[in-house]
Amino acid sequence: MPSRTSATSAKAVRAAGKSSPSRKPGKGKLPGKKREVPWALLGGGVAIVALIGLLAYSLVPKYLDQAAIREAQTDLSEWAPSEQNQDPAAKIEGVVKQEYPAALHVDETKRVAYDKSPAYGGPHDVAWANCTGTVYAKPIRMENAVHSLEHGAVWIAYNPDKVDAAGVEKLSNFVKNRPYTLMSPYPTLDTPIALQSWGHQLKLDSADDARIKQFISALRTNPYAHPEVGASCSNPIFDANNPPPFDSSPYGPEAVPMDGTGANQDQTELGGLGSGIPGLPSIPMPGGAPAGQ
Repeated sequence: MPSRTSATSAKAVRAAGKSSPSRKPGKGKLPGKKREVPWALLGGGVAIVALIGLLAYSLVPKYLDQAAIREAQTDLSEWAPSEQNQDPAAKIEGVVKQEYPAALHVDETKRVAYDKSPAYGGPHDVAWANCTGTVYAKPIRMENAVHSLEHGAVWIAYNPDKVDAAGVEKLSNFVKNRPYTLMSPYPTLDTPIALQSWGHQLKLDSADDARIKQFISALRTNPYAHPEVGASCSNPIFDANNPPPFDSSPYGPEAVPMDGTGANQDQTELGGLGSGIPGLPSIPMPGGAPAGQ
């Protein structure tokens, strides 16, 4: 039989259990408040991030493009012409030179039987191709381009079958909106690229060739290397979007020969400053314009 003492202890335990309330989970804590998601704030943040991404996508390529153009159009000081070094291009590997008489003009109906392709001197059209940093999408008439060289321009010609889109873009960086430069396709070119200034030519295989910058630095508006110093490159009557077409057919007997027989020599152009408009007389300027302008 259980003792009286143990029976009393059991009763006490049961009594204590009845008198003490049982603890349930969460009981005795403050009621929790449901947290709301700040959708408006999150939406605004997402919109800001998206806007920043859009601006970066739009502006970064333009910034890089402008940086590439600035780099391409910064002349190399060591290739700049001077009285002591009048033709720095003579030291560029591959440059060929030829002397040509100046100011021999033909009208728009005549061709010149050029002995070089592309030509870089000789008789030429009375109107020059606009060379204010013009990138032509179409091949242009050689007689117009040669007149631009007489004014101190550098002409970049390229074979569209031998230069890819990336190469064309690199070449255009040397030209875009840059005075005294022009660029155009030249479908029959025997090399991918050819650079021309008056009396100078350099043929190349790649748009990455460092000699492109050397050639332009040495010969663009070089006052010692072209005959019509100070003449304008702007020609408002020359349609850059629809220029006189390039003609690659063989020359006929009616073509003006390189000695200028049948051409007209414009005495007002010799040693003077062009008026800027074809057909108007040139204005003499002693010494001409300085290089680099």
